[in-house]
Parts: sequence; structure tokens; C-alpha cells
Amino acid sequence: MASSGSVSLPFELERPIVGAPMAGGPSTPALVAAVSTAGGLGFLAGGYKTPQQLADQITATRNLTRAPIGVNLFVVAANNPDENELETYRQELQQYADRFGVEVGRPIWDDDALHGKLDVVRDLKPDVVSFTFDCPHADVLHELNALGIHTAVTVTTADEARTAADRGAQILIVQGPEAGGHRATFDPAAEPGIEPLPELIGAIRNAVDLPLIAGGGISSRDQVRAILETGAAAVQVGTALLLADEAGTNPAHRSALQDPAFTETKVTRAFTGRPARGLRNRFMDRHDRSSHAYPQIHSMTAPIRAAAANHDLQALHLWAGTGYRATRCGPAADIVADLAP
Repeated sequence: MASSGSVSLPFELERPIVGAPMAGGPSTPALVAAVSTAGGLGFLAGGYKTPQQLADQITATRNLTRAPIGVNLFVVAANNPDENELETYRQELQQYADRFGVEVGRPIWDDDALHGKLDVVRDLKPDVVSFTFDCPHADVLHELNALGIHTAVTVTTADEARTAADRGAQILIVQGPEAGGHRATFDPAAEPGIEPLPELIGAIRNAVDLPLIAGGGISSRDQVRAILETGAAAVQVGTALLLADEAGTNPAHRSALQDPAFTETKVTRAFTGRPARGLRNRFMDRHDRSSHAYPQIHSMTAPIRAAAANHDLQALHLWAGTGYRATRCGPAADIVADLAP
């Protein structure tokens, strides 16, 4: 039910619902397969996995559904962080390490094994591959397109959309400011935009002539219908699936999403260095001016966050979009059916 003025996707979806790739556990093969089998398009999250883990998950998902599936990969920009700033933050984090009996992680940069994961994608050929945090070089996109793999790039501005289109992306995933988890801004040091999703879709439609999948804070059928009417070909949802039976959302995160003590979401760099939206807690409020060094901050806080899942929700990253109050439990197929117009 996309708008008559929208550009169609290069493949058919029975329902215009895309399950957002949620790195760190929620996007299991079972969840991805359930969304795709229900007529939408499920995405595996390649972020933070080894190439072999990604290959295993693609194979597992293929064994669960014959419907199209997607895979998302990170494109991590090189950086040169201020070492003194990182050391200052390490000292701030020591209090949590001491309390939880862990070590503060080392501030390591890596490219999230992008080249190895591209080899997996070339070999196993998921139907769609999307890229987040930056746009890969044109030769990567053209090669994947030539292999029959549809390519998508997540964008947050019209300028990013132009870059992705110029390099050969076939689809754009438009991420609005209400989205949970990491913002996909190409420049990790830039402050993410606050233009509401409908206006952002309009600006990008005026800039490029590509099919758009749009999301951020979507939690109801009426919201899905409204976004489709702006010209998006499909709507992407993530937070709406966090409590699905098939999701790998950890128990602490599940409980927080249903806990009335958490009353709002907030964007922070405190957990990873990249701006990300989650349930507001004390860690966010105390450390909100941390460095924008990603993934160094991510690796520093990782042991603390892992321990916090068992000890303290106020020190845990609880990614969620603004529509989190509408998140419900149940089979993913039912959630997709309820959202689809």
C-alpha cells in the first residue's frame, strides 16, 4: 500500500514491513525467518559477529524460510581519537568495573570484519544486503548488484542519500530521529538530525529517485499507513519486534521495556561513542558527554554492559525507539500482521 508517488522496491513484499537488523542479539534467525514468512522482509544483523557466525546465521535462516531475507553490515570509518579523552573516560568507567568485578575494555578500533563478511555475502547471496554507518565504495555496490543481490544503504540526510545513490545503491533505508539504537549518520562526530521522519522522507524523495524503506518510532498500523502515504515503499520496524517470541532480546532488556520506571528515551554517546537512542537511565545522564570515538568507546564499555545485564539496569544500554510503550509480546507473525495496513 505504498503511495502512488513512491518508487517501488525491486522485489515484491506481501506486507510492506521490514524487520530492522538489531545487532547484539535480538535479530535471531528465527525472528528474521518469521518476519519474512509473514510477508515482510527480515534482516539479520551482521554487526559484532565474525564472518563464520554470520554465515551460520544465514544458513540457519535459510533452513527456516524460503522467503527473501536481508543481511546488514557495518561500514566503520577510521578515526584518530584523543587518547587523553579516552583515558579520562576509562577512569570514569572504573567505578562500574570495580562494582561488577570486571575490567574496563581496551579502546580498540576495527572494521567489524567487513571484508570477511562481504566474502560470506558473495558466497551465500542473501536477497538484500544493507549497509549502516557509512556507504561502501561504488565497486562494492556494483559487484553485489551484478551478483543479483539487492543493495541498500541506511541514510539520515538528503546529502547521505545522494552519496549512496551516486555510488550505486538500489534502495535507501531512511532512518528518522525517533529510531531506537544507533543513528546511522555517516559522520560519527556529527550531531544527528532531528527532522521528523515524514519531512526527511520528503527531502530525500526530492534529492534522489530510489525506492525508500523508512522507519523510526513506528509502533502502530496508523503510523505505518501514514509513512507509506509520504512515498515510502515499505516501513522498517525494530523496537516493535524486541518482545517477539522469536527475538533474542536479553531478559534484562525485555523487563526494562515493560517496566513503568522507565518513562522516556534519550539519545546518548555514552555507551558506544556513536549517538544511539535507548531508555533513559542513570548511566546516560552521568556520562552523556563522552567521546565520539566509535568503536573504541563500544569496546571500553562492553564488559561493563555485559555485567550490568545481570546486576543493574541503570548501567545497561537499553536500546528503544520512541514508540517502545506499544511494544508487545507474542509471535512475530502476529506483530507484523497487526502493523501491516
